Amino acid sequence: MRKPHEMTIDRALLVYLLRLAEPYGINGDVKLQQLAFLCELQMFGKRLKGFHFEFFRYAYGAFSKDLDNDLLSLRRKERIENFSLSEKADEAIKLLQESVEQVDANSQAIEILQAVVGRYGPQDSSEMMKSVEAVELSTPDQPFLKLPIRDISFHSTLLVPSRIEVESEFTLSPTVLARLNQALGY
Repeated sequence: MRKPHEMTIDRALLVYLLRLAEPYGINGDVKLQQLAFLCELQMFGKRLKGFHFEFFRYAYGAFSKDLDNDLLSLRRKERIENFSLSEKADEAIKLLQESVEQVDANSQAIEILQAVVGRYGPQDSSEMMKSVEAVELSTPDQPFLKLPIRDISFHSTLLVPSRIEVESEFTLSPTVLARLNQALGY
């Protein structure tokens, strides 16, 4: 279960991810879910926690119900219209960018978001699905056995952030968290 501050961070990073992906176009949930999954996976590969979304294997790659709920909530708060940001999201983007300069882990997380979107953003949904399904994962009890996601059965858990040990984490001060919550409409 995500903690309130983790939900704020997830929503702010999700808004930022959508901003980065705007030039490439997000025309559906599949592409957004895959981009977020690849970002989170890359962060964990660098022993860094940014997003806190749990993902499971879905027919179209990786899927997070938490991400889906956050997207719906941000739409209700009028920060997102379909998959585009509204003007109401601008303050959240500004606050997030200011927080990046203050903490090294935050800068690393943003760099990973930028790199993943730069690499995978131009792909359409079907290419994204293929990219994600080719990703190989292992389990803690069998770290040397790597399975491509396409070979993992549907509805299997792929990623549980609370179970992954990291060296650093995206953090925000209580003041910035409160201001971000307000900017996001919470």
